[in-house]
Amino acid sequence: MSADAPARRAPTRTRERILDTSLAMFNALGEPNVTTNHIADETGISPGNLYYHFRSKADIVERLFDAYEARIDEALLLPTSRRPNLEDVWLQLHLLFEAIGHYRFLHRDLVDILSRNRRIRTHFARLLDRASASTTALLHALAEDGVLRASEEELRLLVENAIALTMFWIGYDSVRHHRADGAAGDPRLGMQRVIALLGPHLEEGGRRHLATLAASYAD
Repeated sequence: MSADAPARRAPTRTRERILDTSLAMFNALGEPNVTTNHIADETGISPGNLYYHFRSKADIVERLFDAYEARIDEALLLPTSRRPNLEDVWLQLHLLFEAIGHYRFLHRDLVDILSRNRRIRTHFARLLDRASASTTALLHALAEDGVLRASEEELRLLVENAIALTMFWIGYDSVRHHRADGAAGDPRLGMQRVIALLGPHLEEGGRRHLATLAASYAD
């Protein structure tokens, strides 16, 4: 390895530090309340150094959204080597709420961010479409296996309600419980509410199994 290799890696480390610091500050204080000067000061670099890596705060937000989008897409993946089952419902919810909590500023400040950034607005709308497709495929598999009983219209509404509850839980929880400290709230409460949507449509054994999975998460 050449002597100047550490110097070449330094910009990457600085860029990652800026992103990590920005995410922490956005989550704690709200994205609209944080400026690039705040981020530079917290990171321990000059504003000029920050602008060397990112053109603007909007650029930082977009890079964080890209990471968030990739993590959500990973959570939405369904197994390809076997039939999806109830454990996949639990796992998908767990991964989704975990990702949403990690990037919670995007959900808490969603309306404001989407109003200012057309690219993120377009990508978020497409992300909702992919979430709908994944959830529809998962619930259809459960219905075909007799685990879930619902008409096509009921399935459609289940999908829409489950996605709305999952993707907008942070905003609701923040307002409902007056969370002003950037806390994500309890993801278990969000998961419980999505599971409650599915419960009446599950056969008895499936309902008990899903309740057991949810209880293990609570522990």
